[in-house]
Amino acid sequence: MTEESTQDGGERSAGSESASDQRSDGVVRRDRFSGGPARSFLSSLAADERIFVADLEVDRAHTVMLAEQDIVDDDVAGEILTALDAIEVDGHGSLPDGEDVHEAIETAVIDRIGADGGKMHTARSRNDEVAACIRYRLREDVLEAIETTLALRESLVAVAEEQTETIMPGYTHLQPAQPTTVAHWALAYEGAVRRDTERLLAAYDRINESPLGGAAFAGTTFDIDRERTAELLGFDGVVENSMDAASSRDFLLETTQALSTHATTLSGLAEDVIVFANRGFVDLADDYSSTSSIMPQKKNPDTLELVRAVAGDAAGGVQGLTTTLKGLPRAYNRDLQRATTHAWETVDAVTEASEVAAGAVATADWNEETLAAEAGEGFSTATGVADLLAANGLPFRTAHELVAIAAENSAERSSAENASGDEPRATGADYDALEAAAQDVLGESLEAVVDRAAVEDALDPVQSVASRNSQGGPAPEAVETQLESAREALATDADALEELSGPLESAREALRSEVNGYV
Repeated sequence: MTEESTQDGGERSAGSESASDQRSDGVVRRDRFSGGPARSFLSSLAADERIFVADLEVDRAHTVMLAEQDIVDDDVAGEILTALDAIEVDGHGSLPDGEDVHEAIETAVIDRIGADGGKMHTARSRNDEVAACIRYRLREDVLEAIETTLALRESLVAVAEEQTETIMPGYTHLQPAQPTTVAHWALAYEGAVRRDTERLLAAYDRINESPLGGAAFAGTTFDIDRERTAELLGFDGVVENSMDAASSRDFLLETTQALSTHATTLSGLAEDVIVFANRGFVDLADDYSSTSSIMPQKKNPDTLELVRAVAGDAAGGVQGLTTTLKGLPRAYNRDLQRATTHAWETVDAVTEASEVAAGAVATADWNEETLAAEAGEGFSTATGVADLLAANGLPFRTAHELVAIAAENSAERSSAENASGDEPRATGADYDALEAAAQDVLGESLEAVVDRAAVEDALDPVQSVASRNSQGGPAPEAVETQLESAREALATDADALEELSGPLESAREALRSEVNGYV
């Protein structure tokens, strides 16, 4: 993925090369630059295997356009296109040595058909060529990443549909906070992953623009048709400014940032499920677990621990790519050869993690009895009781103080009972504790403020959840509204993915048809 280097420092079309330039060890570098100990350091040929097919497609589109513009004769175009087909069959591993895949393919074409093979490179540089190849391949990777986010959302929606009334403890600061439902928890992550999908879809729009025809950075004297090559490669349009086209990599950074954000969402999801598994709230399927090499009784959430770790890899990718791009002058600089690896590694790691997370969520078994038993832990219904008292005329801060005292007294009593060996009471505050606190704070019975039955309902986790029916809340009817929204958004994004994938396949078929007209 290197810049074209020429004797005068400017753009050169391969059609003007002399026979002495067209050696089997490369067609781009002159004798002065043909070897030396740094040659392997400069080479990206091995890493370029990822864009091998993309490069062949870019070569085909460019060659077809050159023929259509009468820049290259049809018969020469046919020979070049036939050679490219043969090179694809032979595979990346059969390429001759070169600084990069672009040079190696060009060398292979010339080896097959002679000097006319160099005409394939007319009116372009490796600068715009590699930028086109990166965008071409990255489109496919991003579409795959989007597909895994949809699969994860499907898994979360399915959990929510099945567990709408499954009560569970909710936490802030990892401390029991308020009772909620598994469905409410699942939809919280669905909403986050939905935004991750939207970010990737937006990034795709900016990836899907063709830089081909920008040449080294200052355009070309040949009468090329940039819109035509964009069409043949399935791009929505072109990056208009030729310098911007050849040198910009902000699309890589945006994509890597979007992937890093998704990895952060996945990391939080993984952490939650790991904690839930530790507490017996959920059982992971064996396919997403492992056992200890020495302790046979253990079932470890190893896959989710690795999902959690991918956020670090993705953040490192963003940092590495940002640092590589920071301060680079326009137009092309060799630093860019090191930039793309950060994006490739990030998209691979995050896509795989997303796929694994979807499978783990879809196959997990929620332990409803354990969840229900723990839902009232730590007086998690306290906020509901305080709300009830406030609704019946007490200032909220007074209600807050009353319930806090009840919770504190209840916790002290529970600790004393545990120390004495007595049968401990259920975790949380009961009506008696609230009554005692009311006498301390109000100087009167709690029943002077609110009916006892209403308080006991507020203390019950199931009733507490049912009462939280505000928009976005955990009550079953509120969750059903959220589910409808999630299903609609999922269908919309699935359609968007199909609308993006379809034109790419159509473009491949159309390009193949054009190529067949010459070979």
